[in-house]
Amino acid sequence: MQLYVGNKNYSSWSMRAWVLMRHKGIAFEEVALRLAFDEDSAFKQRLREISPAGRVPVLVDEGFAVWDTLAIAEYLAERHPDRHLWPAPVRGRARARCLCAEMHSGFQALRNHFPMNIEASLPEVGQRVLASEPAAAGDLKRIVEMWTTQLDASGGPFLFGDFGIVDAFYAPVCTRLRTYALPVPEAVAGYIDRVHATAAVRAWVDGALAEQDFLDFDEPYRRSRG
Repeated sequence: MQLYVGNKNYSSWSMRAWVLMRHKGIAFEEVALRLAFDEDSAFKQRLREISPAGRVPVLVDEGFAVWDTLAIAEYLAERHPDRHLWPAPVRGRARARCLCAEMHSGFQALRNHFPMNIEASLPEVGQRVLASEPAAAGDLKRIVEMWTTQLDASGGPFLFGDFGIVDAFYAPVCTRLRTYALPVPEAVAGYIDRVHATAAVRAWVDGALAEQDFLDFDEPYRRSRG
């Protein structure tokens, strides 16, 4: 299988699929593309060859393309039932899918005001945005409530015990909370640390730091380095 991804520093959607496959030991070839949004860019032209959506990530399995992160997760879970990507209990799977769907379609204020930027350290931005943007503060409150409730229910160390699809979906949020130094309670901070300590997330973060590829359109808070 091939997994097409964008820049590791910025592409939160790519991170979800990549980290999930890496953590669960599902073999794939990484195809890294430099993010660009112009319709005539090399990025868009390459993606159009394999996916009508023209966005990353895209999983290609023997010529068959899957281009949505939730669809990729479901496809992998069906192809690799032995890897236990979803929780085993019926209600656990249902709750896990609720959390994934909420991340997949929600938290727009958090996405807009706290874009993923692993290499950056922007605590002053985090403080300012939380004070001025009630919707972003509301998204953070919901995430804290969600994680706290689920960690209490599962007993940890991850949201449903073992690291799975839900943790991969929220891994980019963990990086955002660090980048912007957003205040969270101790239990949530511990979860963020455990997510970052997994080999798959460490590998993604190391890749992001090694890129040194500054993309102005993904940098609302920092100036170009010239």
